[in-house]
Formats: sequence, C-alpha cells, structure tokens
Amino acid sequence: MTGESLPVDKTVGDTVIGSTINNSGTLVFRAEKVGSETVLAQIVDFVKKAQTSRAPIQDLTDKISGIFVPAVVILGIVTFWVWFVLLRDSVVVLGASFVSSLLYGVAVLIIACPCALGLATPTALMVGTGRSAKMGVLLKNGTVLQEIQKVQTIVFDKTGTLTEGKPVVTDIIGDEVEVLGLAASLEEASQHPLAEAVVKRASEAGLEFQTVENFQALHGKGVSGQINGKQVLLGNAKMLDGMNISSIYQEKLEELEKEAKTVVFLAVDNEIKGLLALQDIPKENAKLAISQLKKRGLKTVMLTGDNAGVARAIADQIGIEEVIAGVLPEEKAHEIHKLQATGKVAFVGDGINDAPALSVADVGIAMGAGTDIAIESADLVLTTNNLLGVVRAFDMSKKTFNRILLNLFWAFIYNVAGIPIAAGVFSGVGLALNPELAGLAMAFSSVSVLISSLLLNFSKID
Repeated sequence: MTGESLPVDKTVGDTVIGSTINNSGTLVFRAEKVGSETVLAQIVDFVKKAQTSRAPIQDLTDKISGIFVPAVVILGIVTFWVWFVLLRDSVVVLGASFVSSLLYGVAVLIIACPCALGLATPTALMVGTGRSAKMGVLLKNGTVLQEIQKVQTIVFDKTGTLTEGKPVVTDIIGDEVEVLGLAASLEEASQHPLAEAVVKRASEAGLEFQTVENFQALHGKGVSGQINGKQVLLGNAKMLDGMNISSIYQEKLEELEKEAKTVVFLAVDNEIKGLLALQDIPKENAKLAISQLKKRGLKTVMLTGDNAGVARAIADQIGIEEVIAGVLPEEKAHEIHKLQATGKVAFVGDGINDAPALSVADVGIAMGAGTDIAIESADLVLTTNNLLGVVRAFDMSKKTFNRILLNLFWAFIYNVAGIPIAAGVFSGVGLALNPELAGLAMAFSSVSVLISSLLLNFSKID
C-alpha cells in the first residue's frame, strides 16, 4: 500500500492494512474499519469520483462535420438557384435549363458528401490501436490520443513500475563463494524476501547448499545456525553483539548505506567474514526509457510512498531529476493536481495505491502486470512490464493522431477543391463534373483516406 519494496516490522499497537502479507510470526489484530470505511473502499470511491468528474473531449470530426454538412447543403441549393434563377434573369443569360441547374446542385452535394470526413478518424484509430496492440500498448479510447499530445510531464511510481518490485543481491564484500554459500545455506529455511534474494543469487551461481543445524530466526535481527560445527550468523548490526567491525567493512557499510541499500553481516564463530547488500533494482530498460522520454521534451518525475533515500538512489541510477517520496495513496492524487498547474500530466503505475493518481492524471498508464484496480483506472495499458512501452505509446499515439489530422485535412481540402468544379464555376473552359463523375471523385476521396490510414501499419516505431 505504501510502495515500500522491503517488509516493515510491526509491533504491539501498530496499525496494519487489509491485504497486507505477513512474512513471519502470527498476528492477532482487531478490525477497526469495515465496508466503506476501509482503505481499499475509499480508494475505489475516490477513483469513481475522479473518473466521473473528467470532462469528455468532443470529437474533432463532429465539430468539422457539424459546420461542413449544413454549409454544403446550403451551397447546393444556392448553386441550383444561381444557375436556374439568377443567371436566367440576369443580363448575361447562360440559358441553363432546370435539369442542368439541378445537376449542378446535385453534383455539389455528391462531391461534398462528407464520407471521407466520417472515415478519417475511425479508420486511423482502428489501424493505430491495432498496431499499438501488437507492440503491447492497449488504448482504451480515442480520447487518450488527443490528451497525450499535450502531456508535458510524465510521473512514475517506483516499486513495480520503475523497479522490479523485489530485492536482489547487488554487492558481496569478502570471499564471494564463502560468504554467498554460507548465507544461502542459512537463508534456505527462511521465507523472508531478503532470504529469497540470497538463495536465488546462490542458485544462479551454481553453489551447493550446506546442512544447517540448530537454525534460528531472530525477529528483527536475522538468522543463525551451525554449519560444519561452526556458529554462523547472518543479519543486521543487532546480531553482532559487540563484535569488532574492521575499518574496511565499516567504510563499505557506510558506502552501501549511502546508496540506500540494505546491508547484512555474515559472521562465523564471532568473526565477521563479509557483507551482503540488497536492493530493489531498476528494471532493465528503465534508464533507456527515461532517456528517450527526455529526448521527446518530457519532464520526468518519480512519485512514491517509499522513503526519500531509497527513492533518490533509484532516481539517480535511471536519470530522473525530481523525486516526490513518502506519499500516501490519496496524497499521490494531490501531488498530481499540483503538477497539473504547470501543464498536462501522464502517470505510470501498477498498484492499488496508484489508482487515485491514475484517475486524476490527464493520461493514466497502467502496467499490464499491475493490479486490476490500477488497470481499470488507466486510459492506456502496457501488456508487458517493459518501460519502453511507454515511449512506444507516446510515439504511436502521436503518429495516429497526426494521421487523423492529415486525413481530415485531405478530406476537407479535397471536397473544398471539388465543389467549385462541381458547381460549374469552370464550365466556361470545359471543366465540369456531372453527378456520375462527382460520385466517382467522392468515392476516390474515401479510398484515399483509407489508404492513408492503412499506411500507419508501415510507420517506423523504435
């Protein structure tokens, strides 16, 4: 709920949140809030209010067609009237018959039929969303295409979005084989997330696990046991019981803690043999994704419930300048509102605690491996956990929206250019369109828009 990647110790009197995972021991707790008063229910209610309060964006095609169609109908009537009435009664009489005048008016209506205008948006949207889906980007509606063009700031959640969401062993100080082998042998019997990280690292290194006797897990400190007749301890400084820490280990400890890493000691028979550093590391493509977004002129921000030290360390690794840390779920939405004061904001998240922020952001982007409530709150969903999908989402949305504008421009200009010819303005030089040719020209405009939309399938996306 808070966004912290490592477990938090709880003691008598502490508050726990529903759905919290208990890693060790037994909890006896009292339910103080139920139903609509629970944190989850409040988040769901907040999301609903945020979604219903967002003003819908009127479709661009409707705006154009709403003006263009009545204007063309009037123009068709005026064309008939000019040919049949005004020119017949004017000084310069062209002698247009009722049928000829009617054909001019009908030709105007046919060639100006806004079929191409009606096809411009849905065809580009269909092709664009299909192409996006193949790249792992699902657009929930066409509105996001318009909103994403205006985004100036993109905000990321940390745990599970920018990072893997679970700790891994990053540093081993001392004899790597001995330190990792003994540590993994001890931790094999533990269910702690840090233990899982140590065991996984040892398994990947192909190390054999040794038999542990008299295993003990000391809450808040670490674990101990006997291996080959020697007493082995693995844990934090509370486990050391006054053991001497050499200056080398002390310097390494301070250095690793500055990088916001969790450090555990390994001691054999009351002598420190090494250190293990663990951290929730950034995702493989996080740094590249942030770099690509910056190249596109976007400001990047990290918004997390984790502590400032850990957040700042991850931000420095991947290139994010601004960090907002230690915020609760409802505070995330408030921080998004503050950022919106300077421009449109997109938010990328994956957890229950991200749902309010996803709802109030101008564009909400959810990771596909995230929670159901996060996916439901978002406008755009990445089907994979690859952060480069965010870059592709921006690029594909921009290309699709630009193609819609191109289609609308072409359809409008095509009709505007064809109307004078259909109205007989150039009939004096032999350039005219009968209704049959006007119908053919109108059909060609629709086909040209379809071809333009289909070309989106061949647009280059990195």
